[in-house]
Amino acid sequence: MRIVRETHLTQLTVFPGWFPVNVYLVEEEQELTLIDAGIPVMAKAILQAAQSIGKPITRILLTHAHDDHVGALDKLKAELPDVRVYISRRDSRLLAGDRTLEPGEPDTPVRGGVPKKVRTRPDVLLNDGDNVGSLLAVSAPGHTPGSMAFFDRRHHYLIAGDALQTRGGVAVSGQWVPWFPFPAMATWDKRTALESARKLEALNPSLLAVGHGNIVKQPEEVMNRAIREAEIRLGGKGGPSEHVTPNRS
Repeated sequence: MRIVRETHLTQLTVFPGWFPVNVYLVEEEQELTLIDAGIPVMAKAILQAAQSIGKPITRILLTHAHDDHVGALDKLKAELPDVRVYISRRDSRLLAGDRTLEPGEPDTPVRGGVPKKVRTRPDVLLNDGDNVGSLLAVSAPGHTPGSMAFFDRRHHYLIAGDALQTRGGVAVSGQWVPWFPFPAMATWDKRTALESARKLEALNPSLLAVGHGNIVKQPEEVMNRAIREAEIRLGGKGGPSEHVTPNRS
């Protein structure tokens, strides 16, 4: 397990050299918020990291309900029965295994690994603009219909889930990156994802932390470039055959 610390943010990564899966611990004055629950093998390391920081995990915030972001949820809930679990109102349905679309949503299938056996149910259903400790919940649909990002107002850190990736290059969700195509393969709607990326860029984050790939400091330039590249591809047909060659960072 690789551990990277940035002020009040700790990134925990499994398989960093192959298929990086990240979760994050956000330190508050008396407690920790865990963002995402990774895959099942991460549970023990997450608990150990919290113990080393010396504060309890009291909340688990889920950016979206794909298997590689909720995999350790049941194990963590078993060890931390009082922890409160948060997810967007929309993706709470995905967490329960329901892939059906809602009226008015783009008519494209929900992709990626939607959990079928997660027992844990959320305690809090999040809406855009909700505050959770030092974090602002920001609706960022596209990768899934109910994806959310979290913005630490103290340091302007953006934890974006799979709204963007930095593995293989910085790219908007849904844009094909030859060096790491998996987030694109699991994206629900590319145009919605582009709109969300524009929204996140407008927050002017000082740091970008995502579900797959390294932390990027001062990400304004690379986010802007990724958005421009997505706009170019989506001006035409878009899709996996039109490869993006993003800035590699």
